[in-house]
Amino acid sequence: MHRMWLALALAGCPSDPPPECITVDVQCQPLYQPTFANVYDQTLKDGCGSERSACHSRTGQKGGMSFEDADTAYAALLDGRVIPGDPACSEMVVRSSSPGTDYQMPPGSALMAAEQCALIQWVQAGAPR
Repeated sequence: MHRMWLALALAGCPSDPPPECITVDVQCQPLYQPTFANVYDQTLKDGCGSERSACHSRTGQKGGMSFEDADTAYAALLDGRVIPGDPACSEMVVRSSSPGTDYQMPPGSALMAAEQCALIQWVQAGAPR
């Protein structure tokens, strides 16, 4: 009985937070030209912000972020989740470049390496709008 209670208690515990910084390869080969328009249209809009994925949709808003439109997504990312010019310490890059962790984004199926690369290079370029 005590083991069952302990297992249930631990199941509700939050996962470890992501590290502040990771090592990234800024010389990688991106899936697409690393502009915000492409990052939004080809990764964030459908993969993170649609009702299908729900995490950062208008109704989901995990972490207080909505990617329902490009302006809202950009503002949310630049509000502490992306450090322009520093992909290694940008939470969005840390989470999306950490497959198999409790804090991986998106949860479940990781981004392709070339898609992660586009995010990394966009941030490295200063995260321009």
